[in-house]
Amino acid sequence: MSERNVHLTALVDALDRFDPAGTTAARWGIALAGVLWNGGKLLAAGNGGSAAQAQHLTAEIVGRYRDDRPPFSAIALHTEPSALTAILNDYGPEEVFARQLAAHGRPGDVCVLLSTSGASRNLLAAVHRARECGVTVWAMTGPAPNPLAALADEVLVVDSPHTATVQELHLVALHMLCEAMDEELNRRQQRSIEVAS
Repeated sequence: MSERNVHLTALVDALDRFDPAGTTAARWGIALAGVLWNGGKLLAAGNGGSAAQAQHLTAEIVGRYRDDRPPFSAIALHTEPSALTAILNDYGPEEVFARQLAAHGRPGDVCVLLSTSGASRNLLAAVHRARECGVTVWAMTGPAPNPLAALADEVLVVDSPHTATVQELHLVALHMLCEAMDEELNRRQQRSIEVAS
């Protein structure tokens, strides 16, 4: 079997078990719409490929997913190099996201943490700091059980032993989250127009 076929087979196998994750993503999207509509923000973080996924999510929220709509507040915690390297230098690698959560997180905000292993120490530290700040933590991980899934308020699990497959389905879940979020934001906008008229 070619490498391409091995990869596609792993993806199809994981998709067959993806329905619970898709349901969670849609539910999160509706909940996040309420947070953003009421002035809250999304914080997101990950390492490596998961950092790229976190940044993709925040770009969809600040920009747009599909249809035009107002921008909302979303910050990927790895995208400010000066703050990141200063924290790394002065406080160590486990604090790179936790300290930023303390700076930016407010009660009622949501933090999405992405990790294929669910074992990244800087993300585990971020969960503890989020709790201190009153920030809700949603984790997107690979197979459970894992430490991040155990600590988060809610978890979306992609059941695959392959890192690439987990990351690909995290992206699918992020898009499902954004779709549900936009639909709920549109409903809220329509209701506010009806109330005002």
